[in-house]
Amino acid sequence: MPTLLSCTDGSLYAPSIYDHSAWAARRMGASVRVLHLLDPHPITPVTADFSGAIGLDAQAALTAELVALEAAKNRVAQARAQAIVADARAHFARAGLTAVTAEALHGTLAESIGELEATADLVVLGKRGEHADFAKGHLGSNLERVVRTCRRPVLVASRAFQPIERFLLAYDGSPSAKKAVAYAATHPLLRGLDCHLLAVGAANSTLAADLAGARDQLFAAGYVVQADLVAGGNVEDLIAAAVKKEKTNLLVMGAYGHSRIRHLILGSTTTTMIRTVPIPVLLFR
Repeated sequence: MPTLLSCTDGSLYAPSIYDHSAWAARRMGASVRVLHLLDPHPITPVTADFSGAIGLDAQAALTAELVALEAAKNRVAQARAQAIVADARAHFARAGLTAVTAEALHGTLAESIGELEATADLVVLGKRGEHADFAKGHLGSNLERVVRTCRRPVLVASRAFQPIERFLLAYDGSPSAKKAVAYAATHPLLRGLDCHLLAVGAANSTLAADLAGARDQLFAAGYVVQADLVAGGNVEDLIAAAVKKEKTNLLVMGAYGHSRIRHLILGSTTTTMIRTVPIPVLLFR
């Protein structure tokens, strides 16, 4: 049975992460593993010698108070983690999913994802986390590092889940874009959805032939496919415009490429792209 890894920090994005995870789990026939990671907060000893200023007894008392404060913070973090896990279980139960496990572990997602993804077929996380600056539209601090590391497909949930009926696949002929096409053709996650392939390049280019091959591959897999090759322009703007015009519900992209689309991934342009399109993004390496 496939397994989906649903990563949550209990932020405002948590319900959307669970809803996107439930959608994907149903389509994949997958179990769900919900994971909340607690950043380690080791107790930092007082190393400076203030005995001359406040006296030895005062320094000892201050150190004891700092240790007690750190212990209290750890208890609060543990209680919060258990509340997040319980909320996740309840959310999936209301959605009718029973093959769900939820747990809290120590560590950071960016450092642990390489090991965690080994038993997962898809990773789901939010565009923003609890420390994101919504006023400035900043993305979650873990997102880029996870995408850089993760070998599994990553579904980046939008702020709120909307029914997904059509996806746009940004195609540049790169290995990661071809992997996205192959995944769509052979896996159940996207099966039955309408598909729009969008590429940027010359009509007589190798990319044009690659795009036609990708279209035929998806058509043979049963998709209703629209394939467009645009001669030029800003890739980011073209994708955003297509998403808006066609009311696309999901953006699918390769995480690495060899053309201008490459700059949409893992850089400032990527951050802008994922931040500005108000839909989930499915990423492949």
